[in-house]
Amino acid sequence: MSLMSLTAVELGKKIRAREVSAVEAAQEALAQIRKKEPVINGFVTVDEEGALAQAREAQKKIDAGELSGPLAGVPAAVKDNMCTEGLLTTCSSKILSNFAPTYTAQAVLNLRQAGAVILGKTNMDEFAMGSTTETSYYGATKNPWNPAHVPGGSSGGSCAAVAAEECPYALGSDTGGSIRQPSAFCGVVGIKPTYGTVSRYGLIAYGSSLDQIGPVAKDVTDCAAVLEAISAHDPKDSTSVRRDDTDFMSALTDDVAGMKIGVPRDYFGEGLEPEIKDAVLNAAKVLEEKGASVEEFDLSLVEYAIPAYYVIACAEASSNLERFDGIKYGYRTAEYEELHSMYKKTRSEGFGAEVKRRIMLGSFVLSSGYYDAYYLKALRTKALIKKAFDAAFERYDLILGPAAPTTAPEIGKSLSDPIKMYLGDIYTVSVNLAGLPGISVPVGTDKNGLPIGMQLIGDCFQEKKIIRAAYAYERTRAYQHCPFAEEGGRKA
Repeated sequence: MSLMSLTAVELGKKIRAREVSAVEAAQEALAQIRKKEPVINGFVTVDEEGALAQAREAQKKIDAGELSGPLAGVPAAVKDNMCTEGLLTTCSSKILSNFAPTYTAQAVLNLRQAGAVILGKTNMDEFAMGSTTETSYYGATKNPWNPAHVPGGSSGGSCAAVAAEECPYALGSDTGGSIRQPSAFCGVVGIKPTYGTVSRYGLIAYGSSLDQIGPVAKDVTDCAAVLEAISAHDPKDSTSVRRDDTDFMSALTDDVAGMKIGVPRDYFGEGLEPEIKDAVLNAAKVLEEKGASVEEFDLSLVEYAIPAYYVIACAEASSNLERFDGIKYGYRTAEYEELHSMYKKTRSEGFGAEVKRRIMLGSFVLSSGYYDAYYLKALRTKALIKKAFDAAFERYDLILGPAAPTTAPEIGKSLSDPIKMYLGDIYTVSVNLAGLPGISVPVGTDKNGLPIGMQLIGDCFQEKKIIRAAYAYERTRAYQHCPFAEEGGRKA
């Protein structure tokens, strides 16, 4: 049995018990990556030399008793929009294809301090703009459950790498569902924490008021352990929140007795595949049988979440991506006549079609004459959506629904219709607009053998409630290894 078929916490126990070394675990992960990457394309950069050096350092500290946490010596991967000193950080874009930062993102530093061994950087939709990991400059990532299908996005590389057992866990970022949706598509667990819980320092921004870093892993225990390791107040991030309740592993109790769960009727209407509806409602029944109270209710303003999200996200993206001009760092066009020509050619050649589309949309809604009609209206809608969630959480401990309206589509199907791709975020974007925590948990597969994910949403700073409910549900079903992982990397 491969060490990569273990969960991160299981592997960490073996390393601390001296049954296996951190170096052996890193070597096993790197071997799996070499075997499976020709099909999956989940990584942009693999740092073999750096990973083995980190593993040797971690093992020394474990032997000396300086490292004793659950993740000490365990290999991990990081989404390629988190800066890593001296290691390429490209956002899967041509415009950053030669960018090696001079500093490391705080969330990654926190992992390193916990003894994690960083294997490399995972593929993603360019600048996190997409729901399929097909807009990457480095080519599409494939879903390990069926390589003809997408893994979801934009953290598709991280989720595919975990599902394919190239690494026990990974970090992703979530702007409108970019951890939860690909976790659902790849049959793994992913958490988007409350906004401000994890430092955004070193995360290359897409939508600054929406982005949040979170873990992707095989099970809820691993996600809780990783979230506990990366959560901390950071004075370098003005949106970082000081919390004293980040002992998330304490929520791993198989007990939902007395918990009140709301199921929005709005989430189960037109557009939701029947197999997903049945699987998610069956999961709700399981929690009800374990002692939770489950009740349907109306969550208003759901239909306004998508337009409000894309107006706000694109407006922030057009501002954030202004810095990529070919002057300070990154790609610069080879031939140009003067400064403005260099700007235009660099950005035209460096950005992909989806990024250009969102920059243009964002610039439009922020322009004179349209700012009030679109951007301000979207901000007011965002406030109303938060108010609707506040009202719901006065009655319920958490909200249960699907993570996505469909299972993973075939590669090429979504990119031909951007609007359809945007609508696929219907169940996830409102969580980011309201700054709430959410978790995606596997609840079965469809008739084609593709994973189905359930989403649990909590009130602000109530990660422990969603972890508790997700863990209780997870205890009723065994983890499903995807066929590609079990086959050892042969093409499905």
